[in-house]
Amino acid sequence: LKLLKYDMSATLSLRSLNTFKRFCAPQRTRFESTWRSPSAQRKQHQPCVAMGKRLDSHLHVWAPQELAEKFPYFPGQEPTIKGSAEFLLECFKEAGVDGALIVQPINHKFDHSYVSHVIKTYPGRFVGACLADPTEGGGGAAELERLVKEEGYRAVRFNPYLWPNNAPMTDPVGRAMFAKAGELGIPVGFMCFKGLGLHIADIEALCTEFPATTVLMDHFGFCKGTEGEEWKQLLGLARFPQVYVKLSAFFRVSAEAFPYRDTAEQVKQLVDTFGAKRLMWGSDFPFVVEECGYPNAANTLAELGVLSAEDQEWVMGKTLASLFPGGWDSDEQL
Repeated sequence: LKLLKYDMSATLSLRSLNTFKRFCAPQRTRFESTWRSPSAQRKQHQPCVAMGKRLDSHLHVWAPQELAEKFPYFPGQEPTIKGSAEFLLECFKEAGVDGALIVQPINHKFDHSYVSHVIKTYPGRFVGACLADPTEGGGGAAELERLVKEEGYRAVRFNPYLWPNNAPMTDPVGRAMFAKAGELGIPVGFMCFKGLGLHIADIEALCTEFPATTVLMDHFGFCKGTEGEEWKQLLGLARFPQVYVKLSAFFRVSAEAFPYRDTAEQVKQLVDTFGAKRLMWGSDFPFVVEECGYPNAANTLAELGVLSAEDQEWVMGKTLASLFPGGWDSDEQL
């Protein structure tokens, strides 16, 4: 009887262990994005590797002062706060963040040498977004293609305030770069710092003409609150399947201190309109460090408590990982 009792207990324990393993095993789901280039579609990745990682969709890094000669700042754009990759990695460790999309900072303008250096120095931790050059005699689409093919950048930022003489982003240079981004299979991020209303017509025109180009709207589209025409314009972009929105830089759109509870309604409406699979969290490091600290920034959405567990997982990493397959496959920890 004692032996039978022992056998039954062992069997139940084994079954419980197997059930626990099945419950905890990662779900091998795959979210296919419409923008992916043919080469990316052919390449076999295992997105499940990155799916459980916490990824920051929007931050900047710049060279520390002691490396400014090697990685020069653009005159007049010398940084006043620290923002090196090493400082960022310290913040990652403290906050439990695994990787990020680095957006080329205005501090180095069109000199991408420092960000390129960081991406190569820390493989598997960063994906790069270069800065589009629409200036007269600038690099334009040719330089964009070079940065992608030779330097490994996988996204590009359109800063409308860099267009000469207040030209629209739909000018020949802008259209050529936007089309080239679609051809290369890289998303275009829009920085509408002075208000979405100033640029919505350009964005809608480009999305209509080039539906193969994925779009990332930075920082809630710089919309403050859910009232007003610009918020309606942001929600209206959901009709374009290629448009995604970054729930980033909460401090830039909130009138409150951390945890920015006045943004909860914005988050709810964006989830209802776009769905969590088209939204992604971002910090806007290093500016956020002085606002609320990087660990708090990484916990903002959890503090707001408006997302389901599944939506939280998408916004905190899975959406970004789906847009850049293989970008954070490395398990290296620094």
